[in-house]
Amino acid sequence: MAVINRTPDSFYDRGATFALQAAVDASLQAVADGADWVDIGGAPFSPGDPIPAAEEIDRIVPVISAVRAASDVIISADTFLPEVARAALAAGASVVNDTTGLRDPDMAAVVAEAGAHLVITHSLAAPRTVYPRPTYDDVVREVADFLLRKVDDAVRLGIPEDRILLDPGHDLNKNTLHSLEITRRFAELAGLGFPTLAAVSNKDFIGETLDRPKAERVEGSLAAAVICILGGARVVRMHNVAASRAAIVLTEAVLGWRQPAYLKHNMGEANEPVTP
Repeated sequence: MAVINRTPDSFYDRGATFALQAAVDASLQAVADGADWVDIGGAPFSPGDPIPAAEEIDRIVPVISAVRAASDVIISADTFLPEVARAALAAGASVVNDTTGLRDPDMAAVVAEAGAHLVITHSLAAPRTVYPRPTYDDVVREVADFLLRKVDDAVRLGIPEDRILLDPGHDLNKNTLHSLEITRRFAELAGLGFPTLAAVSNKDFIGETLDRPKAERVEGSLAAAVICILGGARVVRMHNVAASRAAIVLTEAVLGWRQPAYLKHNMGEANEPVTP
């Protein structure tokens, strides 16, 4: 899943894809680089003033429409507002990525009516608010319990189980030790029985672990993504698509899920000459 943020203050790119054409171009480049899925958002998760629904719609719907017209890639809308989700789904998205964990139950009705998929993410804070010093007795168990409760809510509100994905929410109302433990014990979350998403790209738990600024977290992001895949993640949400695709393809080949692109080394009567 490639990340496209049409915001002037996004976590990673600081507005590099805020302009409409820049967001469309970045989305299509992500597809060319190997993304199976493009996640398009118009409001950050981080604390700050609310973004009016009409403004968020103006930010993401033209991008979704343009990408849908040019590609059959999976498109999700990264939003927690039902009215934004409705407009995004009408424009060509097929997934809603709700980072607030279905805080607004009206979101479920919108997703159910459209026959779309829903990503339910663990987070505790109200949208765009501060949640200082989060504490957990057992972060993985508490995240799992939260997600299962939200699944029950979603199903009760009309979303079939086979249209639900789960995201434990690395760094969302969690400190670095919490996110590292979620990464280490990812198999417990994947074992809940739903496709599980790992949104680890360039996050602060990687920066704090490696003592690296956002621009220097690619290698750590790839390592975290591979660990999550080995733990059962089936979607990884990443900024650096080409590098991520290479890491994912090699991991899948090691796991026996795909064949190498070609076989030549030690496959014939004599080795092919090595070219510099």
